[in-house]
Amino acid sequence: MKAFVARGMMAAVAATFTFTAATAFAGDITGAGATFPYPLYAKWASEYKKSTNVGMNYQSIGSGGGIKQIKAKTVDFGASDKPLTPKELDEAGLIQFPTVMGGVVPVINVAGIAAGQLKLTPEALADIFLGKITKWNDPKIAASNTGLALPDTAITVVRRSDGSGTTFIFTNYLSKVSAEWKQKVGEEASVQWPVGIGGKGNEGVANFVKLTPGSIGYVEYAYALQNKMNFTQLRNKDGQFVAPSEDTFKAAASHAEWEKAPGFYEILTNEPGKTSWPITGATFILMHKNQDKADTAKDVVKFFDWAYEQGDKTALDMDYIPMPDNVVKLIRQSWKANLKDAAGKPLM
Repeated sequence: MKAFVARGMMAAVAATFTFTAATAFAGDITGAGATFPYPLYAKWASEYKKSTNVGMNYQSIGSGGGIKQIKAKTVDFGASDKPLTPKELDEAGLIQFPTVMGGVVPVINVAGIAAGQLKLTPEALADIFLGKITKWNDPKIAASNTGLALPDTAITVVRRSDGSGTTFIFTNYLSKVSAEWKQKVGEEASVQWPVGIGGKGNEGVANFVKLTPGSIGYVEYAYALQNKMNFTQLRNKDGQFVAPSEDTFKAAASHAEWEKAPGFYEILTNEPGKTSWPITGATFILMHKNQDKADTAKDVVKFFDWAYEQGDKTALDMDYIPMPDNVVKLIRQSWKANLKDAAGKPLM
């Protein structure tokens, strides 16, 4: 992550790297969707281009947009942090597979409070986003932060304005820890937010929080680090306050049972474990099972196969968690079983 930050690769708005769709060269592959993995995909694309001379054009437009574009066949692959259910995959003729795992973290802009100092319970976090807690010195926040000087400052909630897999992960977590949230708002890539101002992409939320005193939002961890934002601790399912880190993401990810998940439909929020970060999730790639452009589809698979083989160090350096070897084996088996050319012959 540190090298990536130093290069300043992330734009302040939803971004596209390598080429625009209109100017992508023959042999390049195109994708669109989740902003959650954008920093990593940008770095992978740069490294892959150097070794293969094949470029990747990826539009960081949010998971909802990525799902729409792959269904419309306007890109070679879609990307989403919200996994599609096996039924949704079958109806759309798609397969999905996870690339990496990471964490969604609350980020704040509160005077006098540094990264990792503020502790939030699940109940307090839900009540903030429900609009029930409106001041930073509210007793429900103060109860977990003895000795921390909490200002009498109004809370401004910042949330996503676009269809977002990061939002799905975040609202899925809130639905698990708050019955009121589950009933009134629910979990989805786009919800009717009770309060707050909307930012487009992880980039937009990060910018709004940085510019708005008294604010709180949620972003993928790499964006928090890249923007030098103040994240909070959260109390996890085992009752322990934990900070986001590679180790706490790994602790949560260790509970995944990918081999038992049809279509790799696995959600990793509110997992048990004393050191588990409670808002952990995977990000996924979507492809059509039946490929009209077999050679291009093979190039997409080659790129992600390369990423599984040679991209783990880059992922870890940028605070993402690579997929375990046994899961990569399952993914490759899925490619062989499900991807076919226009004549119905196996692609792999």
